[in-house]
Amino acid sequence: MLDLAPSDRPAVWAAHAIRWGCLVLLALLTFRLFPIAGRLDVPLFAEGEIAPVEVIAPFGYDVRKSPEELGREAAALAATVPSIYAFRPGSLDSVLAETDSLVSRARRGLAGDTLGAALNGFGLRLTPSELAYLAERGRLVTLERSVRSFLRRQLARGVPLAGTLEMERGREVIVRREGVERFARRDTMLTYETFLESRWAAHPDPTSPIGDQVLVKLVNRLFRPTLEYDAAETTARRDELRATVDSVKYVVRAGERIVNANDPVTPAAHERLAALRSELLRQATPTGTTWAGILGQVLANGMLLSVFWLLVMLYRRAIYDNLRHVLVLTLMFAAVIVVAKLNLFFAVRSELIPIPFAAMAATVLFRGRVAMVGAMVLAVLIASQAAYGGVDAVFVAVVGGVAAAVSVRRLRHRRDLLTSVVWILAAYLFAEITIALRGGQSVGEMWIAAGWAAANTVVSAALVFFLLPLLEAAAGVTSDVTLLELSDPSRPLLRRLATEAPGTYAHSIAMANLCEAACDAIGGHGLLARVGCYYHDVGKVKKPQYFVENQTSGVNPHDKLKPDVSAGIIRNHVRDGVALAEEHNVPAVVRAFIPEHHGTMEIAYFLARARERDDHEELDLTEFRYPGPKPQSIETAVAMLADGVDAVIRVLDEPTPERLRDAIDHIISQRMDAGQLNDSPLTLVQLGRIRDVFVRVLGGAHHGRIDYPAAGGGISADWQGSAAPA
Repeated sequence: MLDLAPSDRPAVWAAHAIRWGCLVLLALLTFRLFPIAGRLDVPLFAEGEIAPVEVIAPFGYDVRKSPEELGREAAALAATVPSIYAFRPGSLDSVLAETDSLVSRARRGLAGDTLGAALNGFGLRLTPSELAYLAERGRLVTLERSVRSFLRRQLARGVPLAGTLEMERGREVIVRREGVERFARRDTMLTYETFLESRWAAHPDPTSPIGDQVLVKLVNRLFRPTLEYDAAETTARRDELRATVDSVKYVVRAGERIVNANDPVTPAAHERLAALRSELLRQATPTGTTWAGILGQVLANGMLLSVFWLLVMLYRRAIYDNLRHVLVLTLMFAAVIVVAKLNLFFAVRSELIPIPFAAMAATVLFRGRVAMVGAMVLAVLIASQAAYGGVDAVFVAVVGGVAAAVSVRRLRHRRDLLTSVVWILAAYLFAEITIALRGGQSVGEMWIAAGWAAANTVVSAALVFFLLPLLEAAAGVTSDVTLLELSDPSRPLLRRLATEAPGTYAHSIAMANLCEAACDAIGGHGLLARVGCYYHDVGKVKKPQYFVENQTSGVNPHDKLKPDVSAGIIRNHVRDGVALAEEHNVPAVVRAFIPEHHGTMEIAYFLARARERDDHEELDLTEFRYPGPKPQSIETAVAMLADGVDAVIRVLDEPTPERLRDAIDHIISQRMDAGQLNDSPLTLVQLGRIRDVFVRVLGGAHHGRIDYPAAGGGISADWQGSAAPA
């Protein structure tokens, strides 16, 4: 932790500069992503809403058509271009040449009595009756003249491929002949069906069904379309016309009234307001505004962020002094700002601003009050920007962020996270209902907004769950989730304590109950106190038999040792405990209980024995004193008191409430007189509450303890306290 004591002014100013420099970077990042300097934002009223204020255009601008409107207009304009059909004279020449070839083959077949085979080879299959009809004298010559005349006359008019004209939607088409284009009505042009129907005008034998069948088969075999749809040219002309669509829907002049106060917002007015906001965002870029405007917006962002920074600096000094904490908070703020910007590429929804993520993570790491203020600051900072701007956006963002900070105060089970999600969703839904009742949105829009909020909440909770270990490591913070993992009795170090030093383990459990209850009563961290007590005496597993709570046989090995040697063994359990905790990766906040619960107190029992044994010899008191440090936090200070109180309850013959209260008062006074509580933040009022909790929680004796001599400030079995007779 960085010391910000005022003894070294350059270091103090440098420390402050680093922390407030993080704020400046956040203010610059916010401006870079949400640049609105140099212009005033405008409200965006919904269609049908009664405008509370008059809005005047501050400058001239264009209202652009939407992509859908441009598409519809371009399609309508392109539909005015008729399809283009090109006449292919080569197709007619090809048909006439193929007619000559067919007739020539048929004549050879008649001469050789192989007419059917000759026509089959040409791809024309006739029935026996049709072959007999064609073989009649002079029939082939008559058909040849009729077919040639019919094809030359009709194909020269232009006949497209079957089904082509039927697909046309326009009333006219363009026919191009020899480079000249003319409009033609679609209903006057020959289709393949009308082409066939026109055969009767040139039919050589209109009364013969067989003759008509032969004629139709000949025409079908010889037909080639002489009008070809020019898809490339048609598409090019339509695309050219599409490109001429004007993208401007309205032109708004400077000073023009967009909407009157107390008038309903029409669709046109809503479009003009939306276009004005978009134009403001477009113009307000870092390269397109004044330096004064940039400075003003950065200062505005910084002033909003300073609300949180001042809270941390003045009322959460431990967070402010720890640079890792400040950097983690800065990164969390930056992540929310960046994601809020990315959301604009998908949907401009205040419900998608990931403030719940930051609020939940900050609550788990730094407690709820810090998270609540941070959530409100982020909500106002982001939701008030032009992209999200509006009272409703700020309202929704604040409600969601505060709900996230409040709902996740206790995260000790997985169901706590699910409960938090439910509460956040309820808060978002209530906010959307409030907006809907106020007339800002319809019921359908309300449920859509609630759906976006649900997605944001679920994703935020999942990210907190998965990223919590990384956030803890980055901030150097031990969360309640980690503390719960450390309290698992199956962890190797606790399991070893329970099996190798069962008396110490039982003492740790009893002490944990006292500490958690007392810390909860005075506003401390009860779970941290409990877990710290579990580990406070783990060093005794090195030599458990030298501690009285583990001596079940009545044999005390200290009886054969010198007092200074015994004191060294007792003192070293602190050093051994710290080493074991570090070996098992116990967090520093929990390791602190090991040395601090003894502070720098004297090992009174063996000091008294040493004085009795060497009455005239000068003793080295450091050999009979714990290494410390003194308790630095509420939790370790309560652990020191609970350790002494648990020892008292084991030596009192009749632990009545009155005697317990007197004994606890004695322990508290003795620790205070020894200066052991000087470095802790405990107050006299809190000490009184701690005493009351200890009296209420303590039950019967759990194990035997030796009598501590009164000369060392201890209490023996015959101690009477204030109830003793004068």
